[in-house]
Amino acid sequence: MTRRRLDKIDKAIVEWLSRDARTSNRKIANELGVTEGTVRARIKRMEKEKLIRITAVTNIDRFRDAALAYIWIEVERSKQAQAVAETLSKLPELGFVGVMLGRSDILAITMVRNTEHLAEFIHNNISGVEGVRRTESTLGVNFVKHDYRMARIVR
Repeated sequence: MTRRRLDKIDKAIVEWLSRDARTSNRKIANELGVTEGTVRARIKRMEKEKLIRITAVTNIDRFRDAALAYIWIEVERSKQAQAVAETLSKLPELGFVGVMLGRSDILAITMVRNTEHLAEFIHNNISGVEGVRRTESTLGVNFVKHDYRMARIVR
């Protein structure tokens, strides 16, 4: 399937929704100088083509008893990275799994209560995955900036 390029109006709609997904189609249409039907149809098309997904995200600033854990994973052979990442992506606790370039083969991100919880999660869910050689973890302790729109389209 050929991926469609987003035009200027599509990008503007995504920008509005990335700030507040509850913004009405009417308001977006008025701001962009198009009809409400145009906005509705474009959102529907972009969702159908899996170019966007409208969802709620947790506000990590509100979780006092939780820390964002970054789990850096090395695999035994680099050709295993994709398969290991796909296996890890099935774990509901992981909010992000990506094959990386650099110090590790895979980065997985999750929320944990404390270091004990992180260690338990890694030992029970990651270390036993076939192909995992070693893990290294870091905990986010003070987020100076956390943009919930990290996945927005870069212009």
